[in-house]
Amino acid sequence: MMQAFIVEHYLNKDVDVYCGGPDVFSGNVVACADNVLTLDNEGRLTHIAIDKIIALWGQ
Repeated sequence: MMQAFIVEHYLNKDVDVYCGGPDVFSGNVVACADNVLTLDNEGRLTHIAIDKIIALWGQ
């Protein structure tokens, strides 16, 4: 369900993603498939397991 929500509302948009602890991942949502969110931050890809996401918000 979360994967469909991300694709529908955040695909090709800039977001911040919080997974706990001090780290917040930022970037443009370029893909969300197989329960993995992929962010592009200035050409560097970050892959995040959707089940680890606590919060996600637009920039």
